[in-house]
Amino acid sequence: MSTTKQDALQYHENGRPGKIEVIPTKPYSSQLDLSLAYSPGVAEPCKEIEQNPDDAYRYTAKGNLVGVISNGTAVLGLGDIGPIAGKPVMEGKGLLFKVFADVDVFDIEIDEKNVDEMVKVIKAIAPTFGGINLEDIKAPECFEVETRLQQELDIPVFHDDQHGTAIISAAGLLNALEIAGKKIDEIKVVVNGAGASAIMCSKLYISLGVKRENVWMLDSKGLMTTSRTNLNKYKIEFAQDSELTALEEVIQGADMFLGLSKGNVLNQAMVKSMAPNPIVFALANPVPEISYEEAIAARPDVIVATGRSDYPNQVNNVLGFPFIFRGALDVRAKAINEEMKKAAVYALAELAKKDVPDKVNAAYKSQNLIFGKEYIIPKPLDPRLITEIAPAVAKAAMETGVARLDIADWEQYKIDLMKRMGIYNKLIRDIRTRAKADLKRIIFSDADNFKVLKAIEVVRSQKIAEPILLGDRQKIEEIAKENNLSVHDLEIIDNKAADQASRRQAYAELLYQKRQRKGLNREGALNQMLDPNYFGIMMVENGDADGFIGGFSNKYADTIRPALQIAGTNNTLNHIAGMYIVMTKKGPYFFADTTVNYQPSGRTLADTTLLTVNEVRKFNIEPVVALVSYSNFGSTRNGSPLRVRNAVEYLHENYPDLLVDGEMQANYAFNPELRASRFPFSKLGNREVNTVIFPSLSSGNIAYKMMNELGQAEIIGPILLGIKKPIHVLQQQCSVREIVDMAAITAVDAQTKEDKIIEL
Repeated sequence: MSTTKQDALQYHENGRPGKIEVIPTKPYSSQLDLSLAYSPGVAEPCKEIEQNPDDAYRYTAKGNLVGVISNGTAVLGLGDIGPIAGKPVMEGKGLLFKVFADVDVFDIEIDEKNVDEMVKVIKAIAPTFGGINLEDIKAPECFEVETRLQQELDIPVFHDDQHGTAIISAAGLLNALEIAGKKIDEIKVVVNGAGASAIMCSKLYISLGVKRENVWMLDSKGLMTTSRTNLNKYKIEFAQDSELTALEEVIQGADMFLGLSKGNVLNQAMVKSMAPNPIVFALANPVPEISYEEAIAARPDVIVATGRSDYPNQVNNVLGFPFIFRGALDVRAKAINEEMKKAAVYALAELAKKDVPDKVNAAYKSQNLIFGKEYIIPKPLDPRLITEIAPAVAKAAMETGVARLDIADWEQYKIDLMKRMGIYNKLIRDIRTRAKADLKRIIFSDADNFKVLKAIEVVRSQKIAEPILLGDRQKIEEIAKENNLSVHDLEIIDNKAADQASRRQAYAELLYQKRQRKGLNREGALNQMLDPNYFGIMMVENGDADGFIGGFSNKYADTIRPALQIAGTNNTLNHIAGMYIVMTKKGPYFFADTTVNYQPSGRTLADTTLLTVNEVRKFNIEPVVALVSYSNFGSTRNGSPLRVRNAVEYLHENYPDLLVDGEMQANYAFNPELRASRFPFSKLGNREVNTVIFPSLSSGNIAYKMMNELGQAEIIGPILLGIKKPIHVLQQQCSVREIVDMAAITAVDAQTKEDKIIEL
């Protein structure tokens, strides 16, 4: 995606200038708060830290604070533009640290080029930080500055321009070699460019197994050889005893080209001269050494990576530094050593081989990213990066003795990381864990749709249930083949196929027995078995499966109707309703009725409440229920408030132990302090409401969709209430994750279903 100069300037200027700000983390609204935050209360932590300097991690932000420090001598592709001109880049680095790993940053621009003075300044301010990220300092000074600070400080010091590209590209190299079928200790690597990134990439590749004599590095004057007298001590390490000079000579027979130089220096003829299945990492940005299109056109067996986001396999440092520092900070590491960097490499490489979440696919406008030539490196928006890389780095720090803290429970650490980033969903995690404890056979209608089929693979791989696929066998197998999905060992049923004739006949007879006095004859019952909803639900009714999921490609009513006709309801009034789980940062909320009853009576609202309470308790959550309306406790005496009031009166009289009240407006439902102060008589007191019953289908439907779109809540459902068997309906064209979540809910439903009828 291209941007204009004006776009960029407006982005940085509009509103509050710049990209980062400092916000308080403690209360400050009262005089007491201020006296604790500053004088006199602040003296107490000062005295504690004086006695024990490590207490700075307890009482200050040091443990989560990184200094992004630069002198502006090598800013992006702009060169030596000075410290103040480089400040927008340092702020940007701070933004990435925060949004990807919740690491706080102070950016510090130093007007100094002398190495001794730079080291002196950075060392003097180091007590402020838990780690230091050096940025945009030119070579060779960057090597000495980093090395000296690493020796003289007891906190991580990391020059991202050196190590970031090295770590990300190394992960890509490992995966590219696997795809190409090559061994790392046998490959010839040609490196065009001899700056900080090129030298550190080469060193890391060597530590992973590339032979030093197989690394051929060129600078602006050609191949670095032992006969040259103009090589500094960092370049001389890679000098070759060779008469070759030009890139077109050196690259012949090479297995890998690594470009960290300038655009358009590699041509198609050079690519064609490389070894079979060559690897080309053209990382100059924005113009790579060779364009992606030219490289692919040169030969179809090439694996290409660039530094650009508009092509596959972007080598982007944001895949590394936020999560490396996160892991290092969380164990209070004294350094970021080679083992920690290699741990990040291996974690990145492995993540690229795992199933990609549908949110990531959607963000990159892909149907199904899978490990292969066009996907050898994870995408920056993959939420799993923090839970894969940070623990790997932290564990390596502990194993190599540079960690001050130990992590004992790695699973809990991953949960803590997800909570930190706001991506932890305890309810769904618990539901999936329960589903795995007793695997149920779940039928997936619409299995000949890609999203459903992808979800089935996740369900199977994560052992959430035993999937049964219902749909056109040929179409299912074609979709699976096109998208590298495995279905060969799954049960596939095509209800329209000839081999299902006897089953259709048997199911039709059962349906006829149920519906013969309701206008259905045998011929009609047999025709119904051609409908996958009727056929699949009959499988559950007949005990051939434990649960059914449908509705992905048809109307909600088309699944409810056969569910009612075949399975029936689980309550004395034959009542059904719909519920959504609304996942927010405050936790889960249960909204009903959102899908079935248009204008429910008071008794219907009460019955919906009872069905919802029964369902919520299946998730080991005690429901606290508010029946909402546009009035509070009798302030309006007709319309929907009256129906809500009648429902609450019925519930209070017949279910006195149930924590339910209303009618009340939504703000009183969700603000317990406000509710308790204004309506102290409410049965809910100051408890947090987690279950909301709406007075009409329209209000419930509007509410959950607004929460989804404006509140950024995750929506799970609809969950069908009142059906005797575990039968659930998907939203049309929902996401893969939503299908997986519904499969887990259906499995738990199958575990907890009872034959007894609920008295309403």
